[in-house]
Amino acid sequence: MESPVLKIDSFCAFFSENQVLQNVNMEVRHNKVTALMGPSGCGKTTLLRCVNRMHELVPDATVSGSMHLHDDDLYKMNPIMVRKKIGMVFQRPNPFPTMSIYDNVIAGYKLNGIRISRTERDRIVEESLRGSALWDEVKDRLHKKGTFLSGGQQQRLCIARALAMKPDILLMDEPTSALDPKATAHIEKLITELKDSVTILLVTHNIAQAGRVSDYTAFLYLGDLVEFGTTDKLFTVPDDKRTEEYLSGKFG
Repeated sequence: MESPVLKIDSFCAFFSENQVLQNVNMEVRHNKVTALMGPSGCGKTTLLRCVNRMHELVPDATVSGSMHLHDDDLYKMNPIMVRKKIGMVFQRPNPFPTMSIYDNVIAGYKLNGIRISRTERDRIVEESLRGSALWDEVKDRLHKKGTFLSGGQQQRLCIARALAMKPDILLMDEPTSALDPKATAHIEKLITELKDSVTILLVTHNIAQAGRVSDYTAFLYLGDLVEFGTTDKLFTVPDDKRTEEYLSGKFG
C-alpha cells in the first residue's frame, strides 16, 4: 500500500489550558475521501484547522505530536507553503465580494505574488471551474462578481479557487451545511468525482453524507479519536459502543 498523504501521530491541541484533541493517530490516503464525524464540540473542526495550521492563528493555541505531509513535517514547513499545498473550503461560501468570478479563481496566485501569463491564467481558471463543475454555468460571465451566484454555485466557486493552487489535500469543513438539498446533492456528487484528482478530508455532522461520499471515516468524541477505518466497516460493524450509539442516533 502506498504511503499516506497525511500522517497524524499522537496529536494533541489546546486552547490555553483547555485540551480539545487528545492523542489523535490516523492516516489520510491518496485520492480518497476521509470523513471526520462526531457530535458538535468533539474537535472535528479543530483537527481540520490544525492540518493547515490555522489553529495557531488563535491566541494561546498550542499543539503537540506530529503531522507529516508525505515526508515533510507540517509544523516545520513555512505556513504559507502549507496553505498552498492544503486547500480549504469553509462552511459558508466565501467568494471575495469585490472580485469577479475569474479573479476569485486565481486569487491564490495574486495573494501569494505568483506571476503567471494571461494564457496560463485563462487555462487555470477554465480547468478549475471545470473541476468544480461550474464552467458551463459561468463561462459567459466570468467578469461578473462571484457574489451574483447562488449559494451552491458560490460554494463550487470556492472549491475552484482551492483547486486552482493544485493542492495535495483539500480540506472541507461542513461544505454543505449552509446549502439547500439540491445544492447539497450537487456538492456531494462533486466530492466523489474530485477524489480522482485530489485527496479530500471532510468534516461533516451529517452521518448519511459521510456514508454516501467517504471511503474512510474517523469518529471523534470529546477530543478523542474513538475509531478510524473504512466507512463500510465503521458503519456496519463498529468496534466501539460509542460509535454504534452515535450512528444509531442515541446522542449527537
